[in-house]
Amino acid sequence: MNFANKITILRILLIPLFIAFVLYSKWELALLIFMIAALTDAIDGYIARALKQRTELGKILDPIADKLLILSAFICLSVSKALPLTLKPPIYVPIIIISRDAIIVLGAILIHHTKGKLNIVPTIISKITTFLQMATVISILLGSAAVSPLLWNITVCFTIVSGIDYIVKGSKLLNEK
Repeated sequence: MNFANKITILRILLIPLFIAFVLYSKWELALLIFMIAALTDAIDGYIARALKQRTELGKILDPIADKLLILSAFICLSVSKALPLTLKPPIYVPIIIISRDAIIVLGAILIHHTKGKLNIVPTIISKITTFLQMATVISILLGSAAVSPLLWNITVCFTIVSGIDYIVKGSKLLNEK
């Protein structure tokens, strides 16, 4: 277990704390925890590359940590009764984000099952999408009602494009001999 993997595990362990703060309407603490978790996403990747600590465990844990953090954030923020309606993302936002991630996970399982191996390589569009999803959550937690609708719609567009990109790449992998 290297340092980069420990940071990724810390991100996973922060998720229940974030969820609790959202459910109890402790917005400042939820924001702090989410920002720490988002920062660890950049830090663990940098450390893994810089210190040559890339591992198979890290390749699996990092995207899982990202998906768990983002999905839990959008679900909790969408159902929170304490969040003003002007800040609450419309239901299509979490539906699209959850659907994309479900398709990616199911596609990865299918590729692994049929090909025997799966090499997870995030694309630039998926990295931008993750950044935008995290920025959207942060803007909601900051109470940026004027920014949130524009940002979450841009995020939805990138999420859809990223999902299509993964489907195209996955289809090519499945059709390779």
